[in-house]
Amino acid sequence: MNKALLKNKQALIGLGLMLFVSMIAVFAPFIAPNDPNQIDTLNKFLHVSPAYPLGTDQLGRCVLSRLIFGARYSLGIAVPTLLALGTIGLAFGTAAAYIGGRLERVFLIVCDIFMAFPPLVIVLSLVGALGQGIEIILTAVIFSMWVWYAKVLRTYARIEKAKDYILASKIAGCSGLRIVFYHIIPNILPQCIVILSTGIASLILMVSGFSFLGLGFEAGTPEWGAMLNQARSSFYAHPRLVVYPGLCILITAAGFNLFGEALRDMISPEEVSE
Repeated sequence: MNKALLKNKQALIGLGLMLFVSMIAVFAPFIAPNDPNQIDTLNKFLHVSPAYPLGTDQLGRCVLSRLIFGARYSLGIAVPTLLALGTIGLAFGTAAAYIGGRLERVFLIVCDIFMAFPPLVIVLSLVGALGQGIEIILTAVIFSMWVWYAKVLRTYARIEKAKDYILASKIAGCSGLRIVFYHIIPNILPQCIVILSTGIASLILMVSGFSFLGLGFEAGTPEWGAMLNQARSSFYAHPRLVVYPGLCILITAAGFNLFGEALRDMISPEEVSE
């Protein structure tokens, strides 16, 4: 697997972009040339200079510093949310597939009901009912999207459950919990990783989109979607303030998508050939 990964150019490019953005997020306080929240209205809309490598925004804040810290906010929100979605989806999907029967039918009905509504509609409805704030946004995203992961992982678990070694384990006297935790979950974990690696790009775009609409982070937070929202008023005069965070979102999403698709091709080559 590791050798195949190192030989796959698409995977290497995606992994490189992922590591690049992740390292920037981790070492943001040491890399940023200025305080991302320092306001200096006397130096607003400055062009590129040694003190401000990408200039300043409408409040005189260093654009490069805000972009660097934006990686920390975007990944710091998207990754934990995706891990929560993966955990919930794996638990419910595997349980429904293994137990089967009435529980599985109820599970599928619930999934169909949730999937009948776009996640955006559910999130906006919850935000309207519970109020704004990043905690509300994340809760709403998890509530609206867990069924998408759970239903896919339930399919993988159902396929794994039908294999002969599961029947042999039952005959050998293994309990249901042991079969699930020691056999089914470890064998569908690679597919779960693929789903999560491709889904993180969608979550970054979704969180940035809510910040762009003014529903996510508080005003002034150096997050890429929020930066796009703040730059709208000066788009025609200073389009670079929109281009920079847009490129950051694009590069990050592309990195995770490239790596996830390459990983999927290596894990399930027969699906690609079809």
